[in-house]
Amino acid sequence: MLKPDLRKLYKQKRNTLTEVEKEKLQKSIYQQIFELQTSDIRTVHLFLSMRKFNEVDTKPIVDFFREKGKRVIVSRCNFEDDTLSHFYFEKDTKLELNKFGVPEPINAEEANVKDIDLVFVPMLISDEQKYRVGYGKGFYDRFLSECRENTRTVGLNFFPPIKKIENTHEFDVPLDFVIYPK
Repeated sequence: MLKPDLRKLYKQKRNTLTEVEKEKLQKSIYQQIFELQTSDIRTVHLFLSMRKFNEVDTKPIVDFFREKGKRVIVSRCNFEDDTLSHFYFEKDTKLELNKFGVPEPINAEEANVKDIDLVFVPMLISDEQKYRVGYGKGFYDRFLSECRENTRTVGLNFFPPIKKIENTHEFDVPLDFVIYPK
């Protein structure tokens, strides 16, 4: 299938998940994350979940990494050029929703993308080659291309990978891992 068709299909699938189903799926996702080897990780980038799009709730993941003594970074969207700016997400960081419902930091210290060791990436679906379908603006593909070569990338998703996304492009950045309920 092509990205626009996959985007539509998996938005619908995700939006039909009940709270009970979502809780069960998230429990499996969290368990896999909590078992990750984190000793060599100092700084983690996480997306803050958009409730209206029924994304994986990343708050428990933020809490997990903070408890491990890791620095957490989150982003703010720059809609003029479809890029992301990155900020340290401390316990006292205030958030506000942008025009798409993404929680963003408003009083945070700017972070350097080269300091990030691990990035959790939002998505609608991925394929077996670890290419992903996001929301279609390319924010994360641009961001991931700026990261260090050894920065690990992990997609979070409620659904297992499909065989192949038919229309990947040279600017699409494959992930290192995809975590979905097993």
